[in-house]
Amino acid sequence: MPTADELLGPSVAHELHDVFRTAAPGVDFSTVSAAAEQFDGLALGARSGLLRDALLNSVGGDYPALASVVSDAIRDPRLTGWMVWPVTSAVADRAVADGRTASFDEAMAMLATLTSRLTSEFAIRALLRHDLARGLAIAQEWTSSTDEHIRRLASEGTRPYLPWGTRIPGVITDPASAVPILDALYRDPSDYVRRSVANHLNDISRHAPELVVETAQRWLGDPDDTTPATVRHALRTLVKRGDPAALALLGYGAVSVDVGGVHLSHETVAIGESIGFTATVTNTGDDARLAIDYVVHHRKANGTQTEKVFKLNAASLAAGESLTVDRRHSFKVITTRRYHPGPHAIELQINGQRFGRADFDLVADAPAP
Repeated sequence: MPTADELLGPSVAHELHDVFRTAAPGVDFSTVSAAAEQFDGLALGARSGLLRDALLNSVGGDYPALASVVSDAIRDPRLTGWMVWPVTSAVADRAVADGRTASFDEAMAMLATLTSRLTSEFAIRALLRHDLARGLAIAQEWTSSTDEHIRRLASEGTRPYLPWGTRIPGVITDPASAVPILDALYRDPSDYVRRSVANHLNDISRHAPELVVETAQRWLGDPDDTTPATVRHALRTLVKRGDPAALALLGYGAVSVDVGGVHLSHETVAIGESIGFTATVTNTGDDARLAIDYVVHHRKANGTQTEKVFKLNAASLAAGESLTVDRRHSFKVITTRRYHPGPHAIELQINGQRFGRADFDLVADAPAP
């Protein structure tokens, strides 16, 4: 994964300075270059914030003053990539501070213009927090744009839990408020847009699973060839939770199975190594489709356990038919997870039901042979 220096390092800050100095030669943009001197140790978002503030300090006055300079800067092809993030943020923040409806609308249009150079999904959230109803109405109009980047902005910019993005309280409180945007885009010809739609609906499952299932059911009732895949991606969190309604919608209803196992390869595994497990699943009922996942119960620092569900297999079993599951799970050290030595466990989850829990110990060092 690229580092902050590679995406928004000093060289990018200096080029941003040059772009704006060319667009407005009478304005002193030295604070933009100077901001790069404070980048050490800062994450991407913090660097963008420094550059945003430098732009706002350089271009004083109201929103139209900033918009005029940015409009000239947009003509420069060098204004692209991660340097666009602080520009979109400056546009949104100045429009909110300005407070006029005309400035709000013009800022939304400018973010739509800039989003193909680097997504405006982060900046737009300041405007939506300021006037959600007006922002959603404009985003709804974007769903008919000929530009896939603008259509995606309508969905991605309104996501309840956008990674790196600030929350929009109104969308979290009333997740149905943005569903008309998703309804307009779930059959979009662009996979780039459809994945955003699925991610948005998946976000809603955190606090409104019934709305997610109802929406997915509507889409499946009026589908195109891409709709089943979009729905599967949108329901992935509910499927991992074992939500019966979501599983049933995907064809994984209640089943009768017998599970032999889970059988572990070791009773003790060291951090950095992996553990194998097997199980035999026998369908003791009618012909059925099975969504087979596995759950790892991780020990937390306070001694309790937390679980994480991993995809394993999907299969159709006739009555009396069996399936053998064979998998290894790695405890390789990664930046997104911290392991704590102590009791752990693995169990299967089949169509939302749990089977065959097997316990083992995770240790800091490899066990003696």
